[in-house]
Amino acid sequence: MEITDVKIRKIMTDGRLRAVVSVTLDDMLAVHDIKVVQGDERLFVAMPSRKDENGVFRDIVHPISPSARKLFEQTILEAYEAQLAAMEAEEAVEETAEEA
Repeated sequence: MEITDVKIRKIMTDGRLRAVVSVTLDDMLAVHDIKVVQGDERLFVAMPSRKDENGVFRDIVHPISPSARKLFEQTILEAYEAQLAAMEAEEAVEETAEEA
């Protein structure tokens, strides 16, 4: 399995939810509504879930092995950090242009 694309759909600055992400696997399967969440100690990835009849949230899709989970989390968090860096660079360019 290869993660062939990561799209940062939305970035948030308020609250613990930091981003909503979509991932494409092997250019064949898309997984939407993956969340980047600020935990107590670090950022982590939460897979798409829904509430069952007992009010318990259950993952709709999730990695089976620890190595697959690590691959998802590492790839998604790297894409998230790269998107943040690109946004900061764009803001810096805009500020420089306004000052000129």
